[in-house]
Amino acid sequence: MRYHPFQHLGLKMLAIALAILLWLTVAGEHVVERSLRVPLEFRNIPRTLEIVGDTPDNVEVRVRGSSAVLSRLQPGEIVAVLDLGAARSGSRLFHIRNDEVHAPFGVEIAQVVPATLSIELEKSAERVVPIIPALEGQPAPGFVVGRMISEPSTVAIVGPDTRVRQVAEATTEPISVAGARTRVRDVVTVGIADSAVRLAQPLSATVVVEITPAPVERSEPDVPVRWRNLGSDLHAQVTPPVVRVTVRGSREALSALKADTIQAFVDLAGLGPGRYNLRVQVDPAESYAVTAIEPAVAAVAIR
Repeated sequence: MRYHPFQHLGLKMLAIALAILLWLTVAGEHVVERSLRVPLEFRNIPRTLEIVGDTPDNVEVRVRGSSAVLSRLQPGEIVAVLDLGAARSGSRLFHIRNDEVHAPFGVEIAQVVPATLSIELEKSAERVVPIIPALEGQPAPGFVVGRMISEPSTVAIVGPDTRVRQVAEATTEPISVAGARTRVRDVVTVGIADSAVRLAQPLSATVVVEITPAPVERSEPDVPVRWRNLGSDLHAQVTPPVVRVTVRGSREALSALKADTIQAFVDLAGLGPGRYNLRVQVDPAESYAVTAIEPAVAAVAIR
């Protein structure tokens, strides 16, 4: 079959014209360099290691290419990648090579700044810590916060060994007890204040906060002062014979309290005849706490 050089002449001329136009376009573009801030990615971090401290989120790269290509670059098209697959524990230096910077076709990486990064790596650790709920607000007047119960009560945390050992507890989202008169129940997210440490698994906890009537104080002005452990054949006189005792407890418990049920005393163990200034003591009780004794010291004469 004979070749006809002038067959489809129009299409051939169009192809030649387009090729010349493309060549002129490319030849007319200047090769330029620009500096860009690009994201830095860490890959292949060993499971047994953790990065410690602040690490750079990006690096500066100088890119080379035609002005048209560089002007069309979008954020994220160029990414610097640092492979930590061979990393060991301790302070290490890592090089970022030009060929480890991913760039689109037509863009050449001329330089990375900094070309070397110092990164601290530490062994990963895990431990279990208690969950301490966080509260916000105040209960209604006359009420106070009582027991706080979290379910679960503990959580596993993971992170660099030294940071994990410094964490004493996990916390929760704030639970509002503002104006509360009865128990408050809420389901909240658990977290860690130290950003270098994380939960082994995301966790929510059910927290119950007991709201109880606030304790009240009451003074008993005529509580008799007795003596104890007086030696045989000895006599004692206590001055003053009565003291004022201020106690604190629930309103119900204090309403049934009487002066003679409060056991105030001075301890005379091992003392012989003479005059002494002794501390007035009160036997502890489950239903109230002693906050003040006036006077706190009694004069005792033993003969």
